[in-house]
Parts: sequence; structure tokens; C-alpha cells
Amino acid sequence: MSPFRSQGPPIGRGGKGAGSRRCARPVVEALRRETGSLQLPEISRQQAIVICMLVLVVLVGAGKLLGARHAPVQKRAQIKLVGASGGSHARLLVDVSGAVRRPGVYKLPAGSRINDAILKAGGETKKADPTLVNRAAPLTDGQQVLVPEKVLAAAAAASPAGATAAAAPIHLNSATLEQLDELPGVGPATAQRILDYRTANGPFKTVDELDSVSGIGPAKLAELRDLVVP
Repeated sequence: MSPFRSQGPPIGRGGKGAGSRRCARPVVEALRRETGSLQLPEISRQQAIVICMLVLVVLVGAGKLLGARHAPVQKRAQIKLVGASGGSHARLLVDVSGAVRRPGVYKLPAGSRINDAILKAGGETKKADPTLVNRAAPLTDGQQVLVPEKVLAAAAAASPAGATAAAAPIHLNSATLEQLDELPGVGPATAQRILDYRTANGPFKTVDELDSVSGIGPAKLAELRDLVVP
């Protein structure tokens, strides 16, 4: 066997394959370094479940945090709306006068009644006539509540008839049949006889001439004397 052959590196299949592997190793390592950032690490099923639960907890906590931030804003907005809608007509100004203890202008809550206004003014006096006031009627802003007195109410009830009789006497020379018929104690027949007398004898010169009309005697003439004029 030659000495040169025994001292050199072995040549054969095994030596050639080992050299190829040594040459390819740097290339493989370079490829691993280039593609390593694109690969996800391998995890077990238990680790995946734990990660999912952590993600859910984070999402739920974030949702509650956002809801807590928006809730006070909505609550404040609702309070402002209620205050704006209920404050425009919350108070009424009414004028209470007449037979009350403390007449004047008073503030009352919306929806109050006339009885509330009277009580606010100290109530009625002894001269008040409660039968002429509807205590249950609702109040309106700017309304006047007038409590009449008993004396004034009686005078108002009695004045129209007396005032009409005194202020509007009937003229005998121009009265119609209907006007004469309205006189006390004078019916349609007597009223017609007054007209016939006026036509036959001319205009009445005095009220005493009614005594000459058939059906009118001294008693009826005395009753008509203040109600008629010539």
C-alpha cells in the first residue's frame, strides 16, 4: 500500500456526504433566521383556552369602563330635560280680593283651585257669601278671585227690578199695547181701552185722566201713578 494514499483524507461516499452536509449547514441556518419571524410558536390546547379567557376578560372590562363613562352624561341630560319641561308653568299668579282677610296677589302651584287661593289670602270674612263662589274651579295664571259680600249680593239681586221701574216710565201717549200690558194690574183688555181713549180724546195731558178709562179706578190709578207719564 502506498504511503501517500494512507496519509491523505479518505475518499469515498462517506467523505463526500459529510462534506456536503458541512457546506449546506450555513445555508439552512440562514433560511431559519430569515423565516423565523413569520412562524408562530407552537402552543398547547390548554394554553389556547387560557389565552381566549384572558381576551374575553379584557373585552368585558373595557365594555364596562366605556358604559360607566357614558352613563353620567345621559343621566345629567335627563335631569336637565325634566327641569326645563316642569319649570315653565310651575307657578300661578292670582289676585284675591273681596271679602277675604288678606287681599293681594299670591303665587300658587299649577293645578291649584279657587279654594286654595282663598285659604292663601287668610280665608273668608264673616261678610262673605260663599254660595256665590265655586271653590272647586281650577285657577289660571293672572286670574282674579273675587269673594262677594252678603250685603252687596242682596243689593245686586234686588236692584235690577227697582232700577228698571224707576228709570223707564211708560209714556201714555206713545206706548204700545204690549208696553201697557206690562203694567201691574193692566191686562190686554184694559190696555186696549187706554189706546181707544187716547184715539178718541187726544193725547193724555195728565196721569189723572186714566181715571176716565173704563176699568181703572182710584186704587189702580194710585198704583200706576209712579209708573207712567203723559
